Amino acid sequence: MNEGKTRFDPPIWDHQRHVLRALRIAIEACVPKLGLRTGSRVVDLGCGDRPYVSLFEGQGATYVGCDIDGDPDVRIVPGEPIPLPDGHADVVASFQVLEHVWDVDAYLKEAKRLLAPDGRLLLSTHGTWLYHPHPTDFHRWTRPGLVRTIESAGYVVEHVEGAVGPLAWTTQFRLLGLRHALNAVPLLGRVAVPPMATLMNLRMIVEDLVTPSGITQDNAAMYVVVARPIRD
Repeated sequence: MNEGKTRFDPPIWDHQRHVLRALRIAIEACVPKLGLRTGSRVVDLGCGDRPYVSLFEGQGATYVGCDIDGDPDVRIVPGEPIPLPDGHADVVASFQVLEHVWDVDAYLKEAKRLLAPDGRLLLSTHGTWLYHPHPTDFHRWTRPGLVRTIESAGYVVEHVEGAVGPLAWTTQFRLLGLRHALNAVPLLGRVAVPPMATLMNLRMIVEDLVTPSGITQDNAAMYVVVARPIRD
């Protein structure tokens, strides 16, 4: 199973299954707000292994993956404009990339340049999470802080969806720590981690079910945002 498929639909024993599934559900809830139609162009900035491409192609959209490494459709060169014309995209997507970008304002403004006047930005990033350099890791946001950051770059935020509340993300952090410790002894890790992850993933489902929505929305591990550009 490739990494993109694993991120989209991880098995129950995967150590990040609950958070990856919750993120996918939050993204799926936002896709109908994008106004996609047959022939729409979606540009994914930092596409990686393209875990969400099916959500766009299933709507008849054309998907263009951009990244600094791997095998993207368009290569990103740090410090240079993305080699696509102004207004090229009906949707610019960015999934779990913003926390790794130092110059967030420049990144968001480049996304705005790529958007058609009636286009939409679909962006996910972390509220609360552990340090995870890939290759860098600079930022976390509160809900209002993320809204202010995006709107300061020339957008109007239309919708914010929080995913994974504090009861569940504390369990997730413990799971990550236990997995790291157990994998220090490879045989022990191979035997113990899958059943442990399964049980803790099931626990996180319950924890998110009993957490009030308002608590999750203000204290989420991840946020998914839909925003429209303000034209100068």
